[in-house]
Amino acid sequence: MSARTHTDWSDDDWTDTSWDDERWDTPPRRREKRSPVGRRHLAHLTASDPEDVQDDVIRRLTDRGYITEIVAELKSGKEATAYVARGPRGSVLVKLYRDLQARSFQNDQVYREGQVILDVRAAKAMQKRTRLGLEMLQQDWVLSEYAHLWTLWKAGLNVPEPLAGPHPTAYAETVPAVVMRLIGTEDHVAPRLSDAALSPAQAQRAWEQSLQGLADLLRLGYAHGDYSTYNLLWWEDTVTIIDFPQLSTRQNPNFQTLLARDAQSLATSFRKHGIQTDGQSVLRDVQRRALGPAPEPRLLLP
Repeated sequence: MSARTHTDWSDDDWTDTSWDDERWDTPPRRREKRSPVGRRHLAHLTASDPEDVQDDVIRRLTDRGYITEIVAELKSGKEATAYVARGPRGSVLVKLYRDLQARSFQNDQVYREGQVILDVRAAKAMQKRTRLGLEMLQQDWVLSEYAHLWTLWKAGLNVPEPLAGPHPTAYAETVPAVVMRLIGTEDHVAPRLSDAALSPAQAQRAWEQSLQGLADLLRLGYAHGDYSTYNLLWWEDTVTIIDFPQLSTRQNPNFQTLLARDAQSLATSFRKHGIQTDGQSVLRDVQRRALGPAPEPRLLLP
């Protein structure tokens, strides 16, 4: 699926509801309807000759020079599957989103509240989950992750470097994939903190970095929405924050609730590593740290 602008959609697209959840088992009303794409088979993403790759998204990433080949599947989650790839600039992580209807997690309303959509027809299509609305929601989920990645990367936070962009017209070409620099190596990908075996000293360093990372997000006006050791990587004694499509800003009426949930999730998930604290203490510490100095911003090379 290639990214489309609003001007590419016909009038029929705005009102077609053939992808609505409650109508999913009814016959299609438009000949262009296709089944939603879920988890891709690795065999369809790889081939000895790149021209023989069956998946159109991977062919597009290859044609545009973001990757040269998919190497292995890394992890499959609720919304996307991550793959290790090779590219002109080294090892790449390709996060390939499933179509919205094929995800086990579909209700993102708590994260989207407070967003302003100026195009009335677009807002209505998303709310009614028409065929076009679902496609727009899919694009928004992917493009939001890119936009957040670039904001955080430029601000100096420890996040994976996005490899498409920074202008939206560049990273829109990769939808429904997000391409970023791989943390770790092709043979030894950085583990999640939830899976890492840490010494007490390492656990304390990881804890301090994780607290600071959440504070740095707050300083920029963000709540992560899913901040725990499951979305923190550990590589060369450094914590890297991942997974950003659900990031919320202070315009979201749920912001404080999401921030408090992040603090509690961090406290709970670090108990495995011997850190004993509670969500309220973490929240107070993070709010205090957010008033301190910011990381050194990164300068983008021309």
